[in-house]
Amino acid sequence: MRDTIPVVKNSITGTLGNWMSPDDLDTELNMRFPGCMKGRTMFVIPFSMGPVGSALSKIGIELTDSAYVAASMRIMTRVGKKVLKTLGNGDFVKCLHSVGAPYPLKEPMVSNWPCNPKETIIAHLPERNEICSYGSGYGGNSLLGKKCFALRLGSILGRREGWLAEHMLILGIENSKGEKKYFAAAFPSACGKTNLAMMKSALPDYKITCVGDDIAWMRFDKDGKLRAINPEAGFFGVAPGTSMKTNPMAMETISRNTIFTNVAETSDGGVFWEGLEGEVSRTTKIKSWLGVEDWHAEQGKPAAHPNSRFCTPAAQCPIMDERWQDPEGVPIEAIIFGGRRPEGVPLVYEAFNWQHGVYIGASMRSEATAAAEHKSKVIMHDPFAMRPFFGYNFGHYLEHWLSFQQKQDLDLPKIYHVNWFRKDKNGRFMWPGFGENSRVLDWIFRRVNGEDCAVQSAIGNLPRKGSLNLEGLQEDVDMDALFSIPKEYWQKEVKDIGKYFDEQVHEDLPPEIMKELRSLEARVNSM
Repeated sequence: MRDTIPVVKNSITGTLGNWMSPDDLDTELNMRFPGCMKGRTMFVIPFSMGPVGSALSKIGIELTDSAYVAASMRIMTRVGKKVLKTLGNGDFVKCLHSVGAPYPLKEPMVSNWPCNPKETIIAHLPERNEICSYGSGYGGNSLLGKKCFALRLGSILGRREGWLAEHMLILGIENSKGEKKYFAAAFPSACGKTNLAMMKSALPDYKITCVGDDIAWMRFDKDGKLRAINPEAGFFGVAPGTSMKTNPMAMETISRNTIFTNVAETSDGGVFWEGLEGEVSRTTKIKSWLGVEDWHAEQGKPAAHPNSRFCTPAAQCPIMDERWQDPEGVPIEAIIFGGRRPEGVPLVYEAFNWQHGVYIGASMRSEATAAAEHKSKVIMHDPFAMRPFFGYNFGHYLEHWLSFQQKQDLDLPKIYHVNWFRKDKNGRFMWPGFGENSRVLDWIFRRVNGEDCAVQSAIGNLPRKGSLNLEGLQEDVDMDALFSIPKEYWQKEVKDIGKYFDEQVHEDLPPEIMKELRSLEARVNSM
């Protein structure tokens, strides 16, 4: 069990994973899978995570009784005979999925989705290289190449083999001189991850390209450079909030050959979700995701499910990087962590070194809607934006990250933290965000180049006054307030993070991380 989850303090409920004994799991699986596909078509899907034949890629074979899964996996991964030819006699990950609704149906389908929510189980068996998913048709639970393989099982494979499987986007940024760099970035949900991956730069001197919007597999090459591939071939993005204003590149990408899940429908054959109000005529009739024919007549109910999705080929994105399918991967020169922090956390700061950067990732927190009531905002701990996706003990995961600083001749990327979501006393965002975030990427770009444009603070290196390029910025921004570091706020931050580490990671927390927390505490107290 300890290989999978940390031993929490006292009787506190752990939030960093779930474990079941192999014997108990086999019992549960044997109660579900026999006869589960009766009356349905079974699809066999050989797929490659990453470019077919790349040394950084891995192969899986998924069995499923869902046509939706078969069609979606065709978009999200590389599939077919070419994968089997590459496989030869090599290892592959066995992926078994069923919606758990054999014919004849015992109960009518809910919203036309075959599923069995009462008996849903998603299990990862690393010793068998196996993933078993039963009862759910939802993408993350049924497209087993995605979170299950790419992150949960992938993180275990990465630890075994000396690489990293991370919940990170990968972007390219090129200046007017033709100099190009690649950054990887981890954000919890609702923090603008896809928007950043497909950003349209507000700075004319920079061009942004997309390598991937969700997952990065990263390995140091023989020259010590960290290289990354996007193991996926498509985007499985959240639809609500996506619009021509927030993400024009995504809107162009999903204009064709796209599967939409749980969105609303327009009377002219289109799709609709919250965020598209300015792009659809008020007179257009909208059918909600629940089948209500005239959604406009409803009061207070969303047209689309809040987690409704689009599944679309990455190759359709107009700003896909020319190297996005490079089997060697792209060189990563900066790693960025971020979250939705309405108070206290500056727009951007730089880690002092690799160990400090690992601490920053471990202490990530973000504002999220309370899971049960959806009424109040709470600050949730989401280390490395991986909290639901760790395949093994989080303390051991931190040790794996820290181990790279002990190895000689590695070109360790610089590490940063960003926060687009700080608010003023009136509750308004202090930074305009979206394409203006390119100004932060510009500063990171210059820092990676060694430019002396930072000053040390208690929490990390901040941009030197005047070093952030604000030319052409249309909004007035109070830069002093945006980069302020309130002492009392950060004293509480240290206390909250310490409490989380003590309760959730406890004895498995590496001493290096506690050292960084105590160093931060001392610096904050001396402010």
